[in-house]
Amino acid sequence: MRKSIRIPRILKIEAVKGHTVQVMFNNGESRLLDFKQLFKQWRVKTGSPEYVLLDPVAFKKVKLRNGTLSWANAGITIPDENGKPLKVPYEIGPDVLYQASTPTTNVPLPGLGALIRNERIKAGITQGALAQRSGTSRFYISRLENNKTDVELATLRKIVEAGLGKKIKVEIE
Repeated sequence: MRKSIRIPRILKIEAVKGHTVQVMFNNGESRLLDFKQLFKQWRVKTGSPEYVLLDPVAFKKVKLRNGTLSWANAGITIPDENGKPLKVPYEIGPDVLYQASTPTTNVPLPGLGALIRNERIKAGITQGALAQRSGTSRFYISRLENNKTDVELATLRKIVEAGLGKKIKVEIE
């Protein structure tokens, strides 16, 4: 059987504050990177490629490039294939960044759990009854109503349409 290799990639920079960066990885997780701590751990000093990034203004110039974080204002010069100097931005592999990051508290869809709970109560059914009608478990419905789990669209459709007898309307603002 062929094993799928999952290589982490950053899809989006969500926030930069001081020397912390919150990013979204390709597995859907929001994770926090504390570069102040990382630079200390890596013993960054004068002459290191990342030394310039100790300045918060320089650090804030982070961009997303090829699925990882990149700073064009920092980096190194290497020879190109013809031996001419080529300046490359400072980048850290997304696998290293994933390992060095910590998960943030994800609230999958703010308000979704409360919306499901309110509709269930309006319908006058228990979590167990909703779970039975929708082919899920009472435990799952409880976690969903308390924003403790993500929900796939197909499962949400089962809960709303089969369980609650309603229709889903999606809006993106």
